[in-house]
Amino acid sequence: MGSSNSDTSEPAHVPVLLERCVGLLAPSLASPESVFVDCTLGMGGHAEALLAQTPARLVGLDRDPEALRRSSARLAPFGERVTLVHAVYDELPAVLGDLGLASVQGILFDLGVSSLQLDQADRGFSYAQDAPLDMRMDPTAGISAAEVVNGYEGKALARLLKEYGDERFASRIADAIVRERARQPFTHTARLAELVRESIPAATRRTGGHPAKRTFQALRIEVNDELGVLRRAIPAALDALSVGGRIVVMSYQSLEDKIVKAELVRRSTSEVPVDLPFVPEGAQPELTLLVRGSQQASEDEVAANPRAQSVRLRAAERSRVAA
Repeated sequence: MGSSNSDTSEPAHVPVLLERCVGLLAPSLASPESVFVDCTLGMGGHAEALLAQTPARLVGLDRDPEALRRSSARLAPFGERVTLVHAVYDELPAVLGDLGLASVQGILFDLGVSSLQLDQADRGFSYAQDAPLDMRMDPTAGISAAEVVNGYEGKALARLLKEYGDERFASRIADAIVRERARQPFTHTARLAELVRESIPAATRRTGGHPAKRTFQALRIEVNDELGVLRRAIPAALDALSVGGRIVVMSYQSLEDKIVKAELVRRSTSEVPVDLPFVPEGAQPELTLLVRGSQQASEDEVAANPRAQSVRLRAAERSRVAA
């Protein structure tokens, strides 16, 4: 995520765990021939810091054309060291192929909705401001949240609210949506947020933040196929790392983190029986984990940047090429 923008008319924008990300990735980016990929470029804050502190080149991906426009201006001082591509991050192999890159030395994922998308009310990501019910990270492609809310069967709605939002009252909310959309289709966020609030028992509404938070998260994940994209992207990213290359992934909810953790653990675990006195050549794990478990933001960072509260950072280094 970006840091404070030079245009004071735009909201302040602070990259999460910036120093930690730079510290983890910089050792593999010491050569001018090194390339790192920011798979979720956003406003370019992490990318800017890495470009400033290493001689490496950047390939920046984002599915959001507005994010690319703003980060392009921000990163313009780095000239030819920067290549920006309008792409979803599971398209990484095709992007690298088009650029003639067989491998890269660093990869960063900063998952979830970006500050840019949250701060632009007309994108429909926020339940706090009324806006068209959209939620597409790329406004030029895919189905909108309105199409999901108005088009999915009640059981499908309940399933996604439960699975992607961990919503206890998923069936009640889905039933209410089906009743109300028959009267008038949903077009804006405020009406949906109010319906969710009314569908949840009063005692529950008094705790746990805004009652619509989980519903909006679930819809956003569904609209953008975030988990499907991530399941394809993490293995592809690890395959693209050169030996000695590093990956850093920041997740903001448990479903994302489970996907990342499973793949990193799988590739960092030897299949050699534990009672074998040595690990044969070629049987060593592909990855070495750089962080014990997952790392969270400090209390000071969360106080300064509340969007860091739920972050979980995982990182690994490519130890060898897979057999």
